[in-house]
Formats: sequence, C-alpha cells, structure tokens
Amino acid sequence: MNTNVITYQLEDSVITITIDDNKRNVVSPTMLKQLNAALDYAQKQNAVVILTGKGDVFSAGFDLNILKRGVIDALSMISGGFKLSARLLAFPTPVIIACNGHAMAMGAFILLSGDYRIGAEGNYNITTNEVAIGLIVPKAGIEINRQRLNPAHFTRATMLAEYYNPSNAVESGFMDKIVPYDEVLNEAKALALAYTKLDLKSHYKTKMRARNKMLRSLKLGIFTDRISFILLGIKRMIGK
Repeated sequence: MNTNVITYQLEDSVITITIDDNKRNVVSPTMLKQLNAALDYAQKQNAVVILTGKGDVFSAGFDLNILKRGVIDALSMISGGFKLSARLLAFPTPVIIACNGHAMAMGAFILLSGDYRIGAEGNYNITTNEVAIGLIVPKAGIEINRQRLNPAHFTRATMLAEYYNPSNAVESGFMDKIVPYDEVLNEAKALALAYTKLDLKSHYKTKMRARNKMLRSLKLGIFTDRISFILLGIKRMIGK
C-alpha cells in the first residue's frame, strides 16, 4: 500500500513498514495516522513488524512546523507520538526496528520502543536531545529511556542530552546489533522470519507481564505531559 508518508508490504507473515516523507521522516499528524493504520493492518494479519526509514534518516523527531503552530496542534502530535511508542511496546507481535540513520528526539524514543533494534553502520546520530535545545524531556520519554537504556547511560542520554552513534549504540542500549548499511533490512527480515515461529500468544502475554509496570508509568506520563503542556500554553497566553 502506498500513501504520502508510509509504505508497507506483507510477505510470509512479516510486514515491513517504511517511513518516507522525502525529507527528514518527521513525526507529524499525517505520519502518525498512516503508521497507526499500517499497524492496524499488521495486527489483523498477526504479522511480525519491521519498522524502518528511507534514506539516511530513521526519524528526526517531531515536525517543528506543527510545534510552532499552536498549543492544540502540538499537544495532539506530542501525545500521539508517545501513544505510538506505547502501542509498539505493547504490540501483540514482535516489533523490529531497522534503523537506517539519524534517530533524533521522538525518533529515538520510537527506536527504543522496538523489541529488537538493528542499526546500520555509518556516520549518524542517535539522541534524546531535548535538554540541549531548551526543552524538558517529557515524562513519557523519561520512562521509555529508563526502560530500555543501560543504567550507566540513562543519565547521560536523558539529562545530559548526549549524542550517540553506531559505535556505542549497543553499549548504551539504543541498539541490539549493528550491521553494514546494505544488510540492515536483510538482517531484520531474517530475524522477523525466525520470530514468526514463536508462539505469539505466549510472546504477547510475556511482553505484557514484563512491561506492565512500565506501560502504566508511560500512560501516566502521557497524561501528566498533556496537563503540563496545557498549563504552559495558558501561561504563555497570559504572558502575552
């Protein structure tokens, strides 16, 4: 199926979903709507998911034009981004992220939401860099980092906005494996085919048992972030 931002293909009970906006693969309302539709289809087919990007960017994070447009549009997009992460973390079948390049801010949180992350070799950045650009890391983002990053790197990535790259992505917990760029999708597909042999009901029940506490914290974080963002918008309006 071809859409403006998302393409997906189902083969041998594996669905490959590709983000491609011909630019920076930003997380926008359009991208979120289309990606969730692709995940709906994957869920109906009980398919193992591969999520990847096009070009040299996996995702550069939220669409800055939407963030500048106003509180309502920005709030909807930010909440939608972290709801997508929650959905991936609780998805009924295995989710593999085939990271082809830069994963910035919300792009990095989506990367961390996969069950297995395969990254390409290359010169690109992985970062949750909100603190570096004058933003407070959303509580939902903090919960994702806490769940997936190795403890020694949690503070460095979350509070110090450290930039990572393929050479230290596995050590930090952003990735599980690094392979040459041309082999990323083949590695992901081989792994996905192996995962189709799992008992998927047992996989899902185990996933939910393992992540139940974290998912509750993530849900609370999304709610808390919404309230904080609304209050910030009100303060800005009063300040004007």
